[in-house]
Parts: sequence; C-alpha cells; structure tokens
Amino acid sequence: MLSRQTAERQARIERLQQRVQQLQSQKPEGVQAQRAQQRMLEAQNRLLGREQRAQQIDLARQQRLGLQAPAERAPALAAAAQAAQRGRFAERFREQAPAQQAQAALTTRQSGWAPRQAWRHRHPAVFVAWLGPVFWPYAYSDIFNYTFWSYAYEPGYWAYAYDDFVDTVFWGGDGPYSAYASTSPYDYPQAGGSYRARQRASVSPQTLQQLCATPDKGVTAWPLADIAQAVRPTPEQRALLDELKTAAANAAGVFKDSCAETYALTPPGRLRAMMNRISATLEAVKIVRPALENFYNSLSDEQQARFNALGPNVGERSPQQQASTEGCGDPKSGLTQLPIERIEAVLHPAGRQKEALDRLSEATAKGVESLQAACPNDVPLTPVGRLETMQHRLEAMLTAAKLVEPALDEFYATLSSEQKARFNRLQQVAGQ
Repeated sequence: MLSRQTAERQARIERLQQRVQQLQSQKPEGVQAQRAQQRMLEAQNRLLGREQRAQQIDLARQQRLGLQAPAERAPALAAAAQAAQRGRFAERFREQAPAQQAQAALTTRQSGWAPRQAWRHRHPAVFVAWLGPVFWPYAYSDIFNYTFWSYAYEPGYWAYAYDDFVDTVFWGGDGPYSAYASTSPYDYPQAGGSYRARQRASVSPQTLQQLCATPDKGVTAWPLADIAQAVRPTPEQRALLDELKTAAANAAGVFKDSCAETYALTPPGRLRAMMNRISATLEAVKIVRPALENFYNSLSDEQQARFNALGPNVGERSPQQQASTEGCGDPKSGLTQLPIERIEAVLHPAGRQKEALDRLSEATAKGVESLQAACPNDVPLTPVGRLETMQHRLEAMLTAAKLVEPALDEFYATLSSEQKARFNRLQQVAGQ
C-alpha cells in the first residue's frame, strides 16, 4: 500500500513540477495577467511543497518498515555525489566564487541568457548547454565574443563546458549532477530519490529562428564598429577588416544546418546533436582565424594594445581571468563513474550488456583525458591567441565525442526497449 501511495505521489509531484515550469516559461502581457500568473505560480508551488514533504514522510515510514533501502545507504549516496562533484573540471572555480557571484552565474544559466543579455544585467556570461532542442545555443557569440572579451565571461566558462559535455551524454539537458545545478549541496540527489533539478530555460520559436538562421545578428553581432573605433584602421587595414567581416558572415552560415528542431530524447541522439554543433563551431573558427590573424598582424603595437583592451563594462579585469591548469590534471573518475554506477543500478545490465557498458566507461574516461589535455596554462592576452586556444578546445571536445560515440551506440543497441526507456530518462530516476 505504501509503495503504491509513494508512486502515485511521485506522479503528482512530476505533474506539479511540469505545471510550475509551464507557468514560469509563460510571459503574459499586462499587469493583471502577470499578477494572475504569479498567484497561480504561488499556489502550485505550495501544493508542490506539500506533496514533497509528504513524500519524505512516506519514504521515512517505508525505511522503518523495511520496504526501502536501509538508512545507512544514504551516506553512501551522498558520498558518491560529493566524490563526483570533486572530480569535475569546474569544482575549483565553484569553490573560489563568492556566493553572490555563484548565484548570479546560476541565474544567467537558468535564464538561458546570451552573453550580451548577461552583460546588460552586469553578470559575466556563462556556458548555456541547451536552449530548447539546441545544444550550445550561443556557440557563435560565445566563441567570438570570448575571443575579443575573455574577461567578460565567467572565469570557469570552459571548465563548465567540459562538465556539461560529459553530463549530457548520460543525464540529458537537465541532469541533476550538473556543475551549475545549484549553489546548494542540498540540491544533489538525496536518499529516497528526491532532488531538485535545475530549471530548463524556456525558448520561443522566434529565439530559435534567430539562433539558427541568423546567429550573427542581434545579441550575437560582432563588435566590428567597436574594433574600428578603437584601432582607427588605415585604408589597407580597413580592407582587411572588411575581409574579417566577410569571414564572420561565412562562419555564421555554417551554423544554420547544425540547429536541431526537435529534442534528442536518447543518449546517442544527444551525443550526435552535440557533435553537429561542435563540428559547426570548429568549422566557423577555421573560417575566421586566418582573416583575424591577417588583420591583427597588420596593426601597429599601439593599435594591438587598444584592440586587446576592448570589452564591455561588466567589472574589473582580475587575475581570476587567468585560468590556471591547477585542477585540470587531477583525476576525473567521478565525472564518469557516478553515471556508470547509476546505469548499472537502473538498467541491471548483464552478460553482453555489461561488457558493452565497461567499454563505454573506458571510452568516456579516454574522452575526459582528451579534455584534460586541452586545458591551457593561462588565458592568452590577444584575440588571435584566444581563438587558437579555442580551436584546440573544440578539437578536444570533438575527439572526446568520437571516442564515446561507437561505444555508446554499441551499448544502447544491446538494451531492451524497457532498458532504453529507462536510460533515456536516467536523470529523472536518479534515486531509483
């Protein structure tokens, strides 16, 4: 009876969570409509909180009656999550960031803000993994704005990008173990299966159309006017700047075919969506890099210094922007060990399946090693140097994906329909 009640309560909780997310994604017009939405949201949150508290009581009763895993398992679950957290690329940045800065970054990420949207709120830009069905929605602006204005990005930007890359293979777009899931340790999976997943950023068809059809427009436009004003190019330099502008437009074109129109609901599908975006981004870098080098090398020392000093007013440049390799070489076993353990616990692979899962674990570990090798000693001080480093990082991400893809496909093919369904929604059953 208790087990059935718990299952029914969990279903109600999931429906309430979906309702809350729907309300949060709506943007009603007019003061009255906004107030009505806020009242509905508060009411739904009260119901959700009531059901979650009752769920905790039910789980405690089940443990006392021996219907649940013993209570001593709870510390092991917490230790596993903590070990995985310590093994992440971004952990050192998370520890160094003041609570206010961490919360600002979380807000930026949950809102799905493009870099300049974040800057307008005086928040550093952060890595946004998914916006609707699109992986790395602001890849175009991130790559080239980071090239020009690295200090306007969260210092651990690329560390979080690496973590999300690995997370997405196993957990999907809103995995509970994401490095940016929360600033609170209580938002990690708890004994009994409850956790607070991060909110998925809402997305409108208009936003997706802009991202996919014209990534070089609007909030992602290149700062070419700022560059020209800062360096005051000669006629010869102006011609090279025009060539750079043409290269930027050509680079934007390669993104048009890399936007997915529907969510990838399977791990292999998510991996291929990531690979398409990373490949397009790498191609864009290779288009722009020669033109940027030609223009930059034509500048005098004084012009180059002014070019290097460009950037939005989002705070002081600080030593934090110099990304040390400290932490990149540390063991990252927890980054992949925890999802592999969860797969085993949820899918119960045996025989041929278990052998395929072992190969997937090995391939993922090798992929993480390639990401570690791409961690630079510091952030280059010139746009040309930063774009070169960016290319190396993208190549490392693509190498990691190519290592994982065949092993993931092999393992997925061995699963039954029921196992595939569970793997597809692994992030939602993290406590089972």
